[in-house]
Amino acid sequence: MSTPIEEEIVGLLKQGDKRAISLLYENYGDALFGVISKVLTDSDLAQDALQETFIKVWKKGKSYDSKKAKLFTWLYRIAYNTAIDKVRSYNNKTGKEIQMDASNVYTLTGDSLNQDTLDIQKHLSSIDEKYQIVIHALFFEGMTQQEASDELDIPLGTIKSRLKIGLRELKKIYDPETKQS
Repeated sequence: MSTPIEEEIVGLLKQGDKRAISLLYENYGDALFGVISKVLTDSDLAQDALQETFIKVWKKGKSYDSKKAKLFTWLYRIAYNTAIDKVRSYNNKTGKEIQMDASNVYTLTGDSLNQDTLDIQKHLSSIDEKYQIVIHALFFEGMTQQEASDELDIPLGTIKSRLKIGLRELKKIYDPETKQS
């Protein structure tokens, strides 16, 4: 059972009315910020995640289905997943230090390189385009699965499936003797 304010917000979201965002912020902003703050301890990152949450809600508002989840549950999931993605993205950007003394870049020989894998772009272009797009976004553009889902406007589950199938197709090219079960 939804409240009148929830019904109003959902109606405005479905119509693409920008007043929905103001109402969402007024009624759910603090609660969503609290959810995000439990995942992100940095206040600036939490604010960014909250803003991204509202952008995602705005973009996906027309697809909200009250039969699947209450409004707050739907908002909570988006906020929580956005916070998790923010943590992963932040850790990927800041957690990679270059260890020069541990690097083997300068000691690689031609014998230690697998010549078959150097032509990945050629082989990538031999698989179905829908798999190419996902693999390119995740591996060559460094997106998280959620970022790829948002950027490509493809459901997250589809991103995961296409990645799995695309990698399986590439494996067949690189190791044709592998038996697929």
